[in-house]
Amino acid sequence: MKTTAAVLVAPGRPLELADLDIPVLKPGQVLVEVAFCGVCHTQILEARGHRGEDRYCPHCLGHEGSGTVREVGAGVAKVKPGDRVILSWIKGSGADVNSTVYGWNGRDVNAGGITTFATHSVISENRLTIVPEGMDMRLAALVGCAVPTGAGVVFNTAQPRPGQSLVVFGVGGIGSCAIAAAPLAGCYPVIAVDVNPDKLGLAKQLGATHTISARTGDVVQQIRALCPGGADFAIEATGNPTVMQQALACVRPQGGTAVVVGNAKHGQMLELDPRELNQGKRLLGTWGGDNNPDRDFPRYCKLIAAGKLNLEPLLSRTYRLTDINAALNDLEHGLCARPLIQVAG
Repeated sequence: MKTTAAVLVAPGRPLELADLDIPVLKPGQVLVEVAFCGVCHTQILEARGHRGEDRYCPHCLGHEGSGTVREVGAGVAKVKPGDRVILSWIKGSGADVNSTVYGWNGRDVNAGGITTFATHSVISENRLTIVPEGMDMRLAALVGCAVPTGAGVVFNTAQPRPGQSLVVFGVGGIGSCAIAAAPLAGCYPVIAVDVNPDKLGLAKQLGATHTISARTGDVVQQIRALCPGGADFAIEATGNPTVMQQALACVRPQGGTAVVVGNAKHGQMLELDPRELNQGKRLLGTWGGDNNPDRDFPRYCKLIAAGKLNLEPLLSRTYRLTDINAALNDLEHGLCARPLIQVAG
């Protein structure tokens, strides 16, 4: 059996669509027919060569999606053929199988425990979560990364109390989900910061009470005008070290917390004024929103189904797998917040 996949042959080159031979499943692996997948800035970093040396080329990409189980390997108990599933890079329960090798005209094509830019993909059991009945598979795809990372950084990492202020730097897929989650945590005000006016408009639709253009004036001063003394929480979702500095600078002394979510390019460094920390500010990192998929993914699905976590504004552009390079380019240039690839149908 074959799969059509978008393959990174070498960093800096466009992805190539290739018909790959699917290997026999190892114990703990699952063959999934992919329905939808999201495109993340992580794939831009990989494709453009901004994550350092890539020793695995050629390899498949993608870490967020939804699909239907078609076959299971030995020992798999979490899912069965016919199940609709969320595909995520975040590990849950089940077997952890780290690698897959596809065949391509006599060449090996590497893949990790999950890849989603393909019509069919071999996925490790622990990267799968069953989709609740009736849930839109487009939205289910976002629960693979954007939702758990963005909402999880609010609910699990920052853990604000009702009435506390929260700033989100960067209204991409992850920042958008953080903004959508902040009102559910009772945050006020919820402030969105971005350089793109269209994304600031998106932030208002998702629940931001205030927006700030990073192109006009001193961002930190504008935040302090809205939050005298500084914000309680700031979430950085751009991957820009300068913005990370702004996130720490804008939170209040004695308990203000900045959380870095964005991935910087390989080799970039973050410089800090240690006096910020002497003031009692906290700087945190997060591993994908610090989620337990078996616990948290069903919760996000319930919030989406109830209309409390409104993600429809995020789904402004849908592409086909044949347009994967256009999706990467559009995301890189800020033309959309979270490109969605319709793979099946």
